[in-house]
Amino acid sequence: MIKLLSKLTLTALFCLSFTAQATDLKVGDVAPNFKLQATDGHFYQLSDYKGKQNLVLAWYPMANTRGCTLECKSLVEKGHLIRKYNAVYMMASVDDLEDNQAFAREQKADFPMLSDPTKETAKAYDVLNLVRVANRVTFYIGKDGKILKIDEDINAKTAAEDIAATLAELNVEKAEQESEPNISETAQVE
Repeated sequence: MIKLLSKLTLTALFCLSFTAQATDLKVGDVAPNFKLQATDGHFYQLSDYKGKQNLVLAWYPMANTRGCTLECKSLVEKGHLIRKYNAVYMMASVDDLEDNQAFAREQKADFPMLSDPTKETAKAYDVLNLVRVANRVTFYIGKDGKILKIDEDINAKTAAEDIAATLAELNVEKAEQESEPNISETAQVE
């Protein structure tokens, strides 16, 4: 009985933590720079995109969970909608690189999935919750490095469509030509 109550309490805290205000960052703030390794083995940093492309950084709680799987599938299946814009998109979590690599392979992710196991970048973006995983929050960052929008109301099933619609609302220019896959040539490779 005590074990069951402990599990229920932990589950309740886990769920409640996702509904809390995720970040103290505001639209117009300079987005914190990051340098994180992705599932493709490359390192990506925000400064690589400055003056070149807008960046969509979608934080997710944990690889291989239902909502994160739905969000990833949406981005895989409908990512072409996002690639119509001069924007690169990435998912990020505090999972270890190996966990994210397995998740990316399983979902056939054609975009960078960043790992932040030290949680330093998640702290800089104020997305860590009570159980020390990231809240599901998507940051839209302009070519100037400033935050254009922070979306804390994510529908995992329609993530790609919603990102594309937001890019249109933000008047992000169209890409010169749609690229396949999303892994940008402007990314820092080390």
